[in-house]
Parts: sequence; structure tokens; C-alpha cells
Amino acid sequence: MGLLILKIKVKSCLMPQNISPIELEKRCAIIEACLEMNRLGINQGTSGNISVRHEDYLLITPTSVPYKQLKPESIVRMEMDGSVKGTLKPSSEWRFHLDILNARPEVNAVVHAHPTYSTIISIMGLDIPAIHYMIAVAGGDNIRCAPYETFGTEALSHQALKALEGRKACLLEHHGIIAVGANLSKALWLAVEVETLAKQFHGVLQLGKPRVLSHDQIDAIVEKISNYGHAD
Repeated sequence: MGLLILKIKVKSCLMPQNISPIELEKRCAIIEACLEMNRLGINQGTSGNISVRHEDYLLITPTSVPYKQLKPESIVRMEMDGSVKGTLKPSSEWRFHLDILNARPEVNAVVHAHPTYSTIISIMGLDIPAIHYMIAVAGGDNIRCAPYETFGTEALSHQALKALEGRKACLLEHHGIIAVGANLSKALWLAVEVETLAKQFHGVLQLGKPRVLSHDQIDAIVEKISNYGHAD
């Protein structure tokens, strides 16, 4: 199937005080993944954000810091009750990151971005249907679009969690996407795949009503990919 997990290259980083080597690696991976989102064209500027679970807390990108200026110590530690220590504020979207990681113990990384085609589809308020068998990597026969709510709100987090039920990715209406995974590499890989599916769906819509795969056909693919190392 050619399902290749995107490998995130972790650059060498200086060791901040009181941070374990494993946590440092995760902080550096978050920075590299942010830069990779822009290189891959699934995000622009600093509009996206990333979180990773570490032990009994999460690490999340800060608000309003350009990716190229991020350092390991820039990544914000947030407790699972939402409390934060230090001077840097977490991403304005911290609430759905926290709520997803609290609600989904199998998820260890959350990627949020504003890819062009995914956002176009979200503006139309459309779910991405089973136009291609690769939709199954998101967990089912569609990628749902969560109804619009203001960014950073509890209401948006609630809608995102609903759209992610039984899924690893969703669209956010008039906003962007969320992709989750067992690790950051898989979550970022999935975000790229969602954008590919959105681009395909956009193209199909120019031709007419899409032909979609059946529930049974997608269920067979979900079962098949569960045997691949790619699957969460």
C-alpha cells in the first residue's frame, strides 16, 4: 500500500535545566514538526499548533511565537488539569488539545493546521466521504466536519471531540483540521493524508457527484491496515 510513516528528524538541541533527555527529544520533535508543517504546505505562519503527551502532562506549542524562533524551553508544559507554570502562554487552542488527550488515552499527539484544501472543504461545511480507500486511515468511512465555533473555546473543543468519535482526524468548519496519533510522526503523517484526500474531494466536486466506497468496503480496509505498522 505504500503507507510510509513520516519520519521527523530531531535536530540537536541544548539541554535546558531540569528537563530529561526524553522530554527534550519530544520538545525538539515538536519544533521540527512545526517547521515541517510549513515546508509541506499544510500550514502557514504560526496558525497551526501541536501537543504531545509526556508522562502525566502535555507539551504544547506557545502562542504567538514564530516557529523559527522556537527553542526547547519555548514549548509549554501543561498539567492535565489545564494549569501552566512559567511566563509563556500555551497556544490559544490549548483547550481541545487538553480535552482530546484527556478523553483519548490511546492518543499521544495532536496536530492542528490550516491546510488549503481541507479548509476549503470545511468552509462548505462538508464531511470528506469515502472517495478513496485511504479515508480508512482516519478510522472510518468519512472525515467529519465539526460545526463552527470560535477558536479557543470550550464549545469548539466539544464539537471537535464529537467529530473525532471513532476517528483520528476531523475538519473544523471555517477553520482547519485536527489529526491525532499514537505519536507525533503518525499524527503529522495523517494531517498530510487528510489534506491529500481533501484535494482529491475538491477535484471530484468539479466533475459532479462523487462516487463513494461502501461501508463494507471501507470496513475491510480498516481491518486490513490494522495489520500494518502504520496503523495506530
